[in-house]
Amino acid sequence: MSLAPRVVLVHRTTEYEELVARHGTHGQAAFFLASRGRDIAEVAERHQRTRRALTAVASAIPLTWRQNRVERADLDRFLFAPEDVVVVVGQDGLVANVAKYLAGQPVLGIDTDPGRNPGVLVRHRAEDAGPLLAATQSGGVRCDELIMVEAVADDTQRLVALNEIYLGAVGHQTARYRLGLEDDGGVVEAQASSGVLIGTGTGATGWIRSVWQERGGRLRLPAPTEERLLWFVREAWPSPATGTSLVAGELAAANRLHLTVESERLVAFGDGMETDAVELTWGQTLRVGVCRERLRLVG
Repeated sequence: MSLAPRVVLVHRTTEYEELVARHGTHGQAAFFLASRGRDIAEVAERHQRTRRALTAVASAIPLTWRQNRVERADLDRFLFAPEDVVVVVGQDGLVANVAKYLAGQPVLGIDTDPGRNPGVLVRHRAEDAGPLLAATQSGGVRCDELIMVEAVADDTQRLVALNEIYLGAVGHQTARYRLGLEDDGGVVEAQASSGVLIGTGTGATGWIRSVWQERGGRLRLPAPTEERLLWFVREAWPSPATGTSLVAGELAAANRLHLTVESERLVAFGDGMETDAVELTWGQTLRVGVCRERLRLVG
């Protein structure tokens, strides 16, 4: 007998909860914010909106279904099952945070703060959860297959991200490495920079877009479902030993960016999750390109 579907509600600690945990009471947190020209009422209202959305979504789950909740900080310790339906309640970035831990499960993004969030990945309201959950089982829901980026080290460490992967030095000091494209005839350049950023079409709404704009927008931004990545070297430094000729480009589905570490320690992390990083040392290599997995986001 097959198991009933399981809904996994993904959320994160609100700013209000973090403030109260740090300062002990609502009053102390209010005093702290007031001393810095802020009103706790705004923070508390956003917290209440998130709680109401979580309650509404949980109430919409069919009684015969199973359900679990997982906080953002615990994602790397949570085991998702093939039959799961993942419901992300919060901001767009929370969908990106959970994407790397999934293997084809449908993801439903619920926007807890419409108008404040862009709504690129959290596309729905809490009141829509019931019909959409039912549709995931009947086949009546459309899912966009969003492209992800992966980095694989020579020691088999692997990192997957929905928006972008960043390779650089711990503490954002100078990163030293050799960079090349595997289909570029073996051309490799030694570089010293603030790091390398490789992003998807979904990432083109965030960090990748800001770098793209600074560079004049000469490359065409990929669509979220397009098997193409953009990469940029940040603040490459010219010297007798390091160059700046390979500082931007694109990667098609079969292409890989190849980096060899020439620093004592570099890290690669995805979607801002620095606590879940791949660590690399002198001489190690990293290959970055389009990931074979997709994020199935309910449209």
